Amino acid sequence: MSLKSRERAVGVSLQHLHKDFADKVALEDVNLEIEPGTFLVLLGPSGSGKTTLLRCLAGIERPTSGEITIGGTVVASARAFVPPERRGLAMVFQDYALWPHLSVRKNVAYPLRTSSRAKSQRDERVDDLLERVGIAHLAERFPNQLSGGEQQRVALARALAADAGLILFDEPLSNLDADRRDQLRVEIATLTRATGATVVYITHDQSEAFALADRVGVLNQGRLVQIDTPEAIYRSPANAFVARFTGVAGEFPVTVVDECGPAHYEVALPFAPDERIEALALERFEPGDSMSLFVRAAGVSLAVTGSAKGTHGTILDVAFTSRGYEHVVSVGEGATLSKVFAPTRFDRGSRVQVCFDASSCFVMDPTKGK
Repeated sequence: MSLKSRERAVGVSLQHLHKDFADKVALEDVNLEIEPGTFLVLLGPSGSGKTTLLRCLAGIERPTSGEITIGGTVVASARAFVPPERRGLAMVFQDYALWPHLSVRKNVAYPLRTSSRAKSQRDERVDDLLERVGIAHLAERFPNQLSGGEQQRVALARALAADAGLILFDEPLSNLDADRRDQLRVEIATLTRATGATVVYITHDQSEAFALADRVGVLNQGRLVQIDTPEAIYRSPANAFVARFTGVAGEFPVTVVDECGPAHYEVALPFAPDERIEALALERFEPGDSMSLFVRAAGVSLAVTGSAKGTHGTILDVAFTSRGYEHVVSVGEGATLSKVFAPTRFDRGSRVQVCFDASSCFVMDPTKGK
């Protein structure tokens, strides 16, 4: 990151942010500090409050209470409200939001219309951005002549043209096909980081969030329930909601047997009461407590029956992926594990040994975080 990039990036602070819509609470006491230059992804299901939070940052919505600071300037509080055009930010929308009557070149050049740069410098800047996002050959076309992926590239170039210290992304990949989505995700990550700008990006897709983010904030029912690095959220989910939403292969009721090390417990599964599974716990439990075991797909491996210690299972389904095979495995009546990877194929109906890795299994109260 260049010195100029570091100077342009801004910090963002949200203090006790609250937003109501009539009788619905959209955001409840959200506190968030974003360091300059951070790529933050806000992750959550529909209705979790992530879009409302982004719109409050942008100035499209006015918070009911609380305070927002961008780059050291209070832009929303009980006494102040700075309109969107004066917040020094750029935004990329889910539906592209391009000017239909302007060409690609003119759409990208739009943020530069008030720039003090000479026209030749503005033209050079636009040409450079069009080249960087791979649409230089489409410069004279209009939005209705472009595919969805091409339109989103125009929107990205327009956001970068603004030289903003803060760039907001409103689920920009959700309307694209899978191959276009993967390609544009990489371009967003590399191009925005090259500018050094602070980024706030919202999505409901946990794999997208983990691939993009420096830090991930998980929202549920208007509350920010956890914020950390992608690795920390995956390995140490704060509660059952975070574990479920960031991806589990299975969830089973268990009985706590005993503590077997710092933050490690042995548990008994209802379908294999004589076998013991070791798992992590972020809080203390007592022997006999009824909890749930959350299992990440990465924490399960399959072996030929009799070749390893583990729970007996039956393959219900198998799907080929580019890396190998993903299996659905029954480990008891009504208990299944999904997306269990193996480099070799286990046929449907075959019996296997199911082995659990304690580092990817969590004992939790299933009611917390709902």
